[in-house]
Amino acid sequence: MSEADAALMEASLTAVADAGIDIRHTLFDRFFAAFPDRRASFMVVDASSRRMTDETLQMMFGLAKGEGWVWPLVAELVFTHRAYGPLPIAEYDAFIDMTVVELGAAAGTAGAAAAWQRHADALKAMIRRARAEWESAMPVGMPQPAD
Repeated sequence: MSEADAALMEASLTAVADAGIDIRHTLFDRFFAAFPDRRASFMVVDASSRRMTDETLQMMFGLAKGEGWVWPLVAELVFTHRAYGPLPIAEYDAFIDMTVVELGAAAGTAGAAAAWQRHADALKAMIRRARAEWESAMPVGMPQPAD
């Protein structure tokens, strides 16, 4: 938990909200420019972009605040994403890093960038852990026991 980081992060979120900026549009433009083949995975970009942006920001902010709900959410999302096939870890990393960049650009608060990046890096590590645990428990392509 980092109260100082959480305060900086909250201030940047407030600055973006006060400015009326929705970072998801530029974030997804950037993501699809980097990974154009991924666009086909999104049936309704508007709905997905809202949820993915919000969840990514919430998880990073939750990590800064030491929230216990972050790990179960990360583990669940990583499992759910298995339905889209083997997503390269580079896409997870890029989306998280792009979120930090777009938020920083919108907020205009340079001091918060390092705080966001610290918790972005923690989130990326958590995703790797969740992937490893799911792969160990339920390897992709392996038949699962019937209930």
